[in-house]
Amino acid sequence: MIAMYEIRFHGRGGQGAVTASRILAAAAFLEGKYAVSFPFFGTERRGAPVTAFTRIDENEIYVKSQIYDPDIIVVLDTYVLRTSNVTDGLKSGGIAVINSPLPPESFNLNAKVATVDAVGIAVKHGLGSRANPVINTSMIGAFAKATGLVSLESVLKSTETNVPGKVKENLDAVKEAYESVKVGW
Repeated sequence: MIAMYEIRFHGRGGQGAVTASRILAAAAFLEGKYAVSFPFFGTERRGAPVTAFTRIDENEIYVKSQIYDPDIIVVLDTYVLRTSNVTDGLKSGGIAVINSPLPPESFNLNAKVATVDAVGIAVKHGLGSRANPVINTSMIGAFAKATGLVSLESVLKSTETNVPGKVKENLDAVKEAYESVKVGW
């Protein structure tokens, strides 16, 4: 493991970026790693841009600032790819896990790309509504498979304790996303 993994989540309010960041940190903790998770909000309303951050390390973490040079980015909404430079600062050899039904090759990013149809999975499992699906657990399932940074088992345990409702549906979404993520490297 490198000194520290820094993960930056990009989404819009209501999609679950902050909860996804928290689930990831708790999954890492279950594996005996140190982890911190925190959000950054602009205007606090549904649909507004949201950024969340997670740091994972084998040693104690003292850094509490935003993440400017992430190892991995998680993009919950491709809209943010068009409206902001989410890959800004992404380290060389970095990974982008993107919510999209398109194959990874469709994205011309300076990164390794993995895609998953998190919206389709969330809708299938009744998470949120068709108009506003909650895709956080699907994205963390895809993240686990694409990066290998945390295990599926840890993500499932973390989801079970950090998601307040529809536990079975969220666990099923994690598993389906884990199995269906497309990795483009």
